[in-house]
Amino acid sequence: MATTMEALMIRLSFPRTVLAAAFVAALGLGSTVPAAAQDQVNVRFSWKLKGEYGPLYYAQEHGLFKNENLSVRMGEGAGAQAALGALIQGQEDVVILPGVFALSAIQKGIPVKLVALYHPATPVLLISFPDKPARTPKDLEGMTVATSVGETGTSYLDAFLKLNGVDPAKVKRAMMNAQARVPAFIQRQVDVVSVYQTNDWPMMQDSQQTKFVTMDMVKFGLKIPGLAAVTSDQDIAHRPDVIKRFLRAAAAGTAGSQKDIQGATEALIKNWPNPPSEHVVYEQVKATVEAIAVPAGHEIGWIDEKDIADALNLLHSVDEIDAPKPVDSYFTNALLTR
Repeated sequence: MATTMEALMIRLSFPRTVLAAAFVAALGLGSTVPAAAQDQVNVRFSWKLKGEYGPLYYAQEHGLFKNENLSVRMGEGAGAQAALGALIQGQEDVVILPGVFALSAIQKGIPVKLVALYHPATPVLLISFPDKPARTPKDLEGMTVATSVGETGTSYLDAFLKLNGVDPAKVKRAMMNAQARVPAFIQRQVDVVSVYQTNDWPMMQDSQQTKFVTMDMVKFGLKIPGLAAVTSDQDIAHRPDVIKRFLRAAAAGTAGSQKDIQGATEALIKNWPNPPSEHVVYEQVKATVEAIAVPAGHEIGWIDEKDIADALNLLHSVDEIDAPKPVDSYFTNALLTR
């Protein structure tokens, strides 16, 4: 009897709407559980917008980051050093940059690691004029090559020449600002300039009438780690799941871009104030995804230990680094999952 009376008192002391809501909640009908807040990931590029970043914008446009419960902010950069500085200061979570610059930084004690390598070999060309062509490394003898500090194609020119049996002393260099190299070449102040197939080359083809002669440095043995994702040792230790989800979405964006280059082009242009022509961006994205290796049995971005070891030997041969550290000091595959 007491139990019945207590139940009656409860019924009388609560409005019907509250009791109804409680009943519905108990049944699990119409209940709304707040979604978990998305994890924020700040991504910094090492340079201005270009086709190499198309797969990341494809991932953003198609909700691939959202599917991993991530809110990703991406921004342009002003060089690899500045991007890495922001990374270790905790302002960024991931930096997208040429992997070779990360290797040099790690050698100097900067607490970061490569967590994905998309271009094991940077797709770089040496460009010359048809009336003074450089089709092979041997042809560079007696020519003047435009160079600049930190410019991938010519930073390792000595190693490239030695690899191909050419005396570096027989090739002249003209040091200049990075932005001045291509204009100086067009004005024929130098004979040769290096360009990324994923950036400068499509723009030159679009703006120039001349049918330039190209030398693919990769085909002649220059294998420098290019497009890569780098994060801090601190994030690897404290936010591994977040970084893992970011890399998974980035890999899905890359796979999607390889199948839908036009879609990746449009996603990039949508986020690019004053972009070059759609054709140029398309060619940049196309060159980017075609150079991305997909290792058998591994996720896109998987890092081959031999690629890192070979790159370290190259850096050591041109005195850019002293005796290399153990290879596993520079990278980890632990955050890449299928």
